[in-house]
Amino acid sequence: MNNLHVKKGDTVVVLSGKDKGKKGKVLEVSPKEQKVIVEGLNMVTKHVKPRRQGDAGGIVKAEGALYACKVMAVCPKCGKPTRLGHKIKEDGSKARVCKLCGAEY
Repeated sequence: MNNLHVKKGDTVVVLSGKDKGKKGKVLEVSPKEQKVIVEGLNMVTKHVKPRRQGDAGGIVKAEGALYACKVMAVCPKCGKPTRLGHKIKEDGSKARVCKLCGAEY
């Protein structure tokens, strides 16, 4: 199974590691690797070599990937970290539901 509980654009909070407790927006999801990239969190330094003449090389800060199990979705309605439930609507489509307040998103 390559399904993740978070999607691109979700707001998440980090559960463990050096950025524990920080919130950010999910920029990229990799279901195959079970990883996510969160905006402004898990910053790593990359040494970039200039590729063309005139390009600048140097040390660049970029977001590194986190395991998806280390992040928890934040409900847009109540603003608290929550587990996600699923609900089937009357028209047959699926919606994600906050386990705390019951809001759909």
